Amino acid sequence: MKLVIAVIQKQDVGELVKELNMHSYQATQICSEGGFLRESNITLLILVEDYAVDRLIRLIREHCYTRTRHVSPLPPVVESGEFYPPTPIEVQVGGAVVFVLKTDYVLHL
Repeated sequence: MKLVIAVIQKQDVGELVKELNMHSYQATQICSEGGFLRESNITLLILVEDYAVDRLIRLIREHCYTRTRHVSPLPPVVESGEFYPPTPIEVQVGGAVVFVLKTDYVLHL
């Protein structure tokens, strides 16, 4: 058995969970937040048999999209209280971060 942990953007969770349910996958959703952009994400916990991991990752890849955003980095520290607003930078956000962990056993208590 494998525990798949997928961190995805909130915008992608609805369609992905619908597709997971259609393929008989069950997922536990946990609200999470990224450190750089401080945006809300959803972390899905999905327990699957070893042979199903590739199929599950394919479904995640098909339903989690990368987007381009412009964000302002933290302002630089300057002397005498001057403030220079930083130039926004372009970053790629979204997609999914997927962890696959070996699971020795599962207890339902």
